[in-house]
Amino acid sequence: MTRKADLATRTLVALDGASRLKAGDLAQALGTTSGFVPQVVGPLVRAGWVRSEPGPAGGYSLSVDLTEISVLDVIEAAEGPTDSGRCVVVDRPCDSSNPCVVHDAWVEARRLLLAQLARTSLRDLETPK
Repeated sequence: MTRKADLATRTLVALDGASRLKAGDLAQALGTTSGFVPQVVGPLVRAGWVRSEPGPAGGYSLSVDLTEISVLDVIEAAEGPTDSGRCVVVDRPCDSSNPCVVHDAWVEARRLLLAQLARTSLRDLETPK
């Protein structure tokens, strides 16, 4: 998981239960800079999970229940599709017609990982408050 996907995940969890958080407050909760917040929140707004309200009284708020969003959803919103079609061994295209030595094992491991990430909602990640 990349830093951007991690911050996106933690953003959604931080916004849960908050009426609205300003960029500075959200940055402090995430341990990042307020300048980086729009980069993290942008994909979440585009996905319809977060509302962004400009102005002095504005800020960010959650617009969905965390049970509706999986970890895989957030990773793909933040980073794009998880299947690049590139080989994990060497930098080249890799598929069943041109497989690398670990292709079949990687395909199965990836399938299991993505299934688990898709089954895990963000609500499942929350620690009791």
